[in-house]
Amino acid sequence: MAEVERFSVSMAPGLLKSFDAYRKRRGYRTRSEGIRDALRRELVEAEWQASGREVVGTVTLIYDHETRELTRVLTDIQHHHHGTVVCTTHVHLDGHNCLEVVVLKGPARQIQSIADRLIAARGVKHGRLVCTSTGKRLA
Repeated sequence: MAEVERFSVSMAPGLLKSFDAYRKRRGYRTRSEGIRDALRRELVEAEWQASGREVVGTVTLIYDHETRELTRVLTDIQHHHHGTVVCTTHVHLDGHNCLEVVVLKGPARQIQSIADRLIAARGVKHGRLVCTSTGKRLA
């Protein structure tokens, strides 16, 4: 790890006890690791709130590939946004169901809009956008 600065944090005993339990469940060896990760999570959320910033998101879709026109609709949406779609991974789960992961990079508002359209496509059984950062603003 690069140079670090130490500082103290004061909190109520009950909150600290809850944090320590959370930290142990998540596998953080130290309080510092847990606090750093929680802080980064908040900073990524702030990047997404500043909707003009470049961010990264993954859209995970589950759908029946036999749904009429669905594959074409999903492909058309992605081609229409070819500057934002980084890549797509397609997995055949069984004889009918597919999992597709679409990686998007661009302004938060645009990524949210594309994700909404993909998830709302008729025939998508489940969809979820996971928001993250390009890492440029995280230490």
